[in-house]
Amino acid sequence: MTLYLYWSAASLTVLAATVSNSSSLFDEPTVKLSCIVPAFDESKRLPTMLKETTEYLENKRLENSENTYEIIIVDDGSRDNTVEVALEFAKESNPENIRILVLEKNRGKGGAVTQGVLCARGERCLMVDADGATRFSDLEKLQDALDNEAKNGRGVAVGSRSHLVTTEAVVKRSFIRNFLMRGFHTLVYVLGIRGIDDTQCGFKLFTRGAAQIIFPNMHVERWIFDIECLMIAQQQNIPIIEVQVNWHEIDGSKVNLMVDSVQMAKDLLLIRLNYLLGLWTVDTNTAKKIQ
Repeated sequence: MTLYLYWSAASLTVLAATVSNSSSLFDEPTVKLSCIVPAFDESKRLPTMLKETTEYLENKRLENSENTYEIIIVDDGSRDNTVEVALEFAKESNPENIRILVLEKNRGKGGAVTQGVLCARGERCLMVDADGATRFSDLEKLQDALDNEAKNGRGVAVGSRSHLVTTEAVVKRSFIRNFLMRGFHTLVYVLGIRGIDDTQCGFKLFTRGAAQIIFPNMHVERWIFDIECLMIAQQQNIPIIEVQVNWHEIDGSKVNLMVDSVQMAKDLLLIRLNYLLGLWTVDTNTAKKIQ
């Protein structure tokens, strides 16, 4: 599928390219961190999130010049002016650290994240939602978790909001969201993803080695893609560490709680059946060749 890639440069020149012609996840990393931000009709919420993100990352870079980074905004076929908003933000901040990947058609959050990771240049890849619901500075917690738990250069740190359900003093989520989250994770547990209380938080950090195994093997492109990410990691014995993060609900969610919850349950069953029946498998040959 052809993509239009807006490369970061002082002039923000627009360049038409395919993923294979751009930077690749299988190249040697050139920055410490890649932040992949999937965005669909996010012109209103994106600027606030980008401001918090760039301020944090720039401060870290000023503290230590080795803390290099890039932000890859993946526009998932937006119908509004998300691309223009992102370009304007890049012009006003540091355009050399921001790349904007524009998909011709909407593929779903999972498809957008996957395409962003596949052209990432970072030693670690952070998936982060465009709404800014998670406090970005909690990235440090995820990084520390990977430093301690990753094995053979592979690991996944999963941001978790599970503590918000049980701690009344900090509950930010609505009752219906808590109810659906409990029901969904019960189904996740029954179908085989164990030991992770919150699989759906949009704040996950992958080592490059883990990303090289997980994302080329992804099949699911809708909301439920997080489950397949974690299922592949578990199958490949990649350490998964759950880390509590600060989170608050942001208006403007694209999720239809009832409709999307039913679809996610169907997709979850589909994922499990395809792997159980051997219709989907994990090919690690490419990753092995670059080690």
